[in-house]
Amino acid sequence: MYRYFIQPQLDKFNNSLIGYEMLIRYRATADDRWTLPANFEAIPIDVQIDLLKATASELSLKIGSVSINFNRKQFLNPDIAAAVIEAQVKLFPVKVIVEVTEEPGEDNYALEDMQKQIELIKSHGLQFSLDDVGTGINVYDHIKPLLGYAEEIKFAMQNFRNEERTDEIPAQLKFWREVAVEHDMRLILEGVENDEEDQLADDLEIPLRQGYYYGKPHLFQLKSDH
Repeated sequence: MYRYFIQPQLDKFNNSLIGYEMLIRYRATADDRWTLPANFEAIPIDVQIDLLKATASELSLKIGSVSINFNRKQFLNPDIAAAVIEAQVKLFPVKVIVEVTEEPGEDNYALEDMQKQIELIKSHGLQFSLDDVGTGINVYDHIKPLLGYAEEIKFAMQNFRNEERTDEIPAQLKFWREVAVEHDMRLILEGVENDEEDQLADDLEIPLRQGYYYGKPHLFQLKSDH
């Protein structure tokens, strides 16, 4: 069984909740524990679409936005595009932000196809976000052609920790903050876990944040679960 968990995104300087990120989780009936799907590719497209539609129809939140993430293959799927467009109609005036995450092998997708799909979703009022900037293949040169399309970039501290590049975080964060200013994008800092990281974001004047330090993802229950 798949469900969405939602994690709060804050504006620390205004002390306000700006939105939620929707994170898909899997529960095997045997052990009753929610886990990250081992492989997002293995989640059937129709399951994702049904879950997105069911969640969108119940998610009446008094917030600015909800973010949902896909890899490039999923993002380019016309059925998923149709489902997120339908979700935007249901959730209006809440903004739906589509985050495109970084996974190996994603450089197989044509830039032109990506640009067309971004233009399609934006023409229906959705916003486009580039996740995981600075790590994996989402380095500056690789995503540079998409920066002009994005309203938002997300910097995931946990990815730097996983790549054993923690000491690079301050300099990288400054660099991506400048990229965000240059392209008039929001920058969300993800993976904030302690006082020190919260202070770093304060020092670099980065207001928009997400991480266990501010709130863990929690299950969004559907009426059908009761």
